[in-house]
Parts: sequence; structure tokens; C-alpha cells
Amino acid sequence: MGRSINLSLTDELRSFIDQSSGEGTLYAIPSEYVRAVLRDRKERVEAAALRDAVLKGYDDVVGGRTMPYQGDVRRMIKDAVRNGLDV
Repeated sequence: MGRSINLSLTDELRSFIDQSSGEGTLYAIPSEYVRAVLRDRKERVEAAALRDAVLKGYDDVVGGRTMPYQGDVRRMIKDAVRNGLDV
């Protein structure tokens, strides 16, 4: 199991967590709810980073900053980094 963390919450936030966990909810205990919220936030941050990378790739294509595929992406990345390109 992971490490624990202690949080100070306002009464309003604690009440919200309590309403979102326990009997009649998807989460048996408050910590399950908080973990789910954190996982969701982490996924959203990762998805945003992925979208930004895709948009950067499209921008590179539109700007003509491409190179022909040579069958080995890892090798192409190493060559690009070695040549000082922003990968």
C-alpha cells in the first residue's frame, strides 16, 4: 500500500467528501473517494499533455518540420536529439 498523507480541510470540503462517500454512494470510505478524485485529475492532466503534444505535431507538419519515416522511431529521435532538434 502507498504512503499516507494528512490533510487539513475546511468544513465545507469535509462535508462534501462525507456526502460523496459512505452508504448509498460509489465509495465506501472517504479515502476511496479522494483517491478517485485524484486519479481523475491525474488522467485529465496527462490527457491535456497528450493533446498539447499532438497539436505541436500538427503544427510541425503544417510548418514543414518533418522528416521521412525510416522504420525506426527510436533511432530517428536519437538522431534528431543529436542534431539539436526539439523532440
